[in-house]
Amino acid sequence: MPKFNKFEEIQAWQKALDVTLLIYKITCDENFAKDFGLKDQIRRASVSITANIAEGHGRRTNIEFANFLNIARGSVAEVQSHLYIAHGLNYITKDDFEKLYQSLTEISRMTLSLAQYLRTTTK
Repeated sequence: MPKFNKFEEIQAWQKALDVTLLIYKITCDENFAKDFGLKDQIRRASVSITANIAEGHGRRTNIEFANFLNIARGSVAEVQSHLYIAHGLNYITKDDFEKLYQSLTEISRMTLSLAQYLRTTTK
């Protein structure tokens, strides 16, 4: 497992950034934009994924980093849950739902793998 000099080098962070930017784009759609509560929640949760990966990277120990990766995974699940609501209300298409959900599942796996690795190494 490589050492990351900057959080921007972490592939899970890169993918999470892509998801967040797409979430922002999708939530600008007229119907979605009017639902202030859901729009705000899904945006905040998606931003939380990238923020926790970055913050964890900035911590002093691998254990702390792993803990922040677990928080990021929780935010992934939160975004996935919000996607079901957005799709159920016809705010997003089935294709957008599936694309985002699949990307989030991949991010979840990546953060889990990295957290497991970090817990087995010392720093």
